[in-house]
Amino acid sequence: PLWTHRLRGRGGGTGSHTGTVSSEPAGSHHQHPQTHTPTDMELLCMEGAPRIQRAFPDPTLLSDHRVLQNLLHIEDRYIASTSYFKCVQKEIEPCMRKMVAFWMLEVCEEQKCEEEVFQLAMNYLDRFLSSVYTRKCHLQLLGAVCMFLASKLKETIPLTAEKLCIYTDNSITPEDLLNWEIIVLGKLKWDLSAITPNDFIEHILGKLAFPVGKLELIKKHTQTFIAMCATDFNFAMYPPSMIATGSIAASIRGLGISCSSLSEESLTELLAKITCTELDCLKACQEQIEAALEESLKQYQQQQEQTMSSKTVHEPDQISTPTDVRDVNL
Repeated sequence: PLWTHRLRGRGGGTGSHTGTVSSEPAGSHHQHPQTHTPTDMELLCMEGAPRIQRAFPDPTLLSDHRVLQNLLHIEDRYIASTSYFKCVQKEIEPCMRKMVAFWMLEVCEEQKCEEEVFQLAMNYLDRFLSSVYTRKCHLQLLGAVCMFLASKLKETIPLTAEKLCIYTDNSITPEDLLNWEIIVLGKLKWDLSAITPNDFIEHILGKLAFPVGKLELIKKHTQTFIAMCATDFNFAMYPPSMIATGSIAASIRGLGISCSSLSEESLTELLAKITCTELDCLKACQEQIEAALEESLKQYQQQQEQTMSSKTVHEPDQISTPTDVRDVNL
């Protein structure tokens, strides 16, 4: 006999496919008569397959300069149009955005989302807030909706509405999230394929003369810098290419990696040339990223010291979850 299982689609959607699993024990070579229809033959049983499936990098696209030029040409249309805290938002402040951004980042990390999910979600959030007045009590709901949309676009298995509601300590319902999904889509004009700094990383690194092992290390640190920039509104109106280039430059300097054929100044000039960025602007962006990192590390050390001091007086440990943003008096 054959058992029918409902399996989640692996092509990035939320549909289900029906697969058939034989009841024969593992290692058995007994053959059953094949009575499948042509449709059945196209179905794939995902038992034992890796959970995440990714496409390999396409060297043709990465080496074609026209792809990079197209990214540079259209990136400006996806930048927040204004400093919305001054002219659009009356209740929401930069510190509130930062708290929600850290919550969103924690959710994405805990769910092991693709790097692009958090970047896209923050892009949606900034574009929405730059044009629509939003009450502060709806800010976390908006963040959840933005993650919901970004995961649908980039994840093989998207985040579910129910799971996101759990991360808000059930302060919102799936109905709230789905209703707001339509609102956000309308305000973004259904244009979700935004350009993010992550889109430039491979194109830039491919033009640098570093060993493969070093490039992977630089890429990892660059992605960390980019995520940090996304949590800081000071970078919200910077072109994605500038953030990517500045993050790569900051990573190379921070790691102390030197290029045998280029000095540090020459390398910075090369990075500016690759993304058509003014050299002075790139240097300023790099310095701002490094300053933001230093401030972030300082805050982390202070938090660690406070945690250690609280333990010395035998205070009970408090569980820290992504929903802690709701406990702050915004």
